[in-house]
Amino acid sequence: MGIKDILKISIYVPILNTLVFFYIFLGHNLGFAIAALTVLMRAILIPVTLPALKGAAKQKELAPQLSELQKKYKDNKTLLAQKQMELYKNHGFNPAAGCLPQILQLVILIVLYQVLLDIFRHPPAYFNEMLYFPSLKFAQTDVFNTAFLYMDLAKKDPYYILPILAGLSQLVLSKLSLPQTNKLEKIAEKTPDKQDDVMYNMQKQMIYMMPVMTIFIGISLPSGLVLYWFLATLFGLAQQWILNKKLLKN
Repeated sequence: MGIKDILKISIYVPILNTLVFFYIFLGHNLGFAIAALTVLMRAILIPVTLPALKGAAKQKELAPQLSELQKKYKDNKTLLAQKQMELYKNHGFNPAAGCLPQILQLVILIVLYQVLLDIFRHPPAYFNEMLYFPSLKFAQTDVFNTAFLYMDLAKKDPYYILPILAGLSQLVLSKLSLPQTNKLEKIAEKTPDKQDDVMYNMQKQMIYMMPVMTIFIGISLPSGLVLYWFLATLFGLAQQWILNKKLLKN
């Protein structure tokens, strides 16, 4: 049994069954089913994503101190790395802690995208052998109802409304996730060292790059995939907002 088979049994098939359950339970409305699946998946991933979000917030908090260390030890990379690790240790931060959760999220996201793509490509009866319960199985003549609001979820958004909304929500999330950009801008203005300017400009580019990419990629994807992307971003936005409020209180 290869990795592909393991992913299919452990992730693909459970996600497929959950989506079909929501589709049937919510009146054969694929849009509502995708929305329900998005909320469920993001809720399940909270124990995985929360430590990563806290780690990212801690790294943002340490950004000014890291910048000072980079200026102070710019000619000694070994000592710089040592001082950075000391700073992380003193604040209880492990920069590698968020890697595994991010990889897990990426794997689930790829499999989920594949489930949605297959839903759009194949008739419902195609999936019968993978469905757990007889009540979830389809007749040979059944077709998926892909109509949702003004669009066909199996096709591109004709008016680009959903990709633009996904891009805008990503922009807000980026700004919430990188709140120290204004601090870096002030530091860059006050110091003659160009390293601050580079750090600030890179972070500023990151804020706008992802939303632009989201819009351009979303324009070429089926609306159902963009709907998931948009709703997942909104969920992440809510998580980040709540986390930022808690950090401000502390």
